[in-house]
Amino acid sequence: MSLIKWKNNDFFPAFEGLFGDFFNDDFYKKGLQLGTTVPAVNVKETDNGYQLDVAVPGVKKEDIKVNLDNGILTISSESEHEDESKEGEKVTRKEYSYSSFSRSFSLPDNANEGEIDAEYKDGVLKINILKTAPNHVEKTRLIEVK
Repeated sequence: MSLIKWKNNDFFPAFEGLFGDFFNDDFYKKGLQLGTTVPAVNVKETDNGYQLDVAVPGVKKEDIKVNLDNGILTISSESEHEDESKEGEKVTRKEYSYSSFSRSFSLPDNANEGEIDAEYKDGVLKINILKTAPNHVEKTRLIEVK
């Protein structure tokens, strides 16, 4: 006996017509092609703090922004890529690529907002947040990516 993916469209044909594209795998692949991806994030808690590992391969360090505003940590990136044609070439089609993302996280009360470091290496952005008693002195801060 083998398992076969089964899609029954006979019961609700109107539903299929309205929402079929949304539940189709191709719907999500099209979104990925348009530069609307959201990077995967792993969050680890240790005795001393928290570590966020954000998968952002192919993104330049200069395009990454990490911002802290009222206990909300926001990681974002925006970049535009343009393929240049060689001199003397006849361009019949030229495509521009734009990609961006933004992820936000509420910091827990025991996060030390003054002790946040970010480092980008090998396509992974590592953000370390130390634990301490609640500290709400700085409401807005830009964290430098090293």
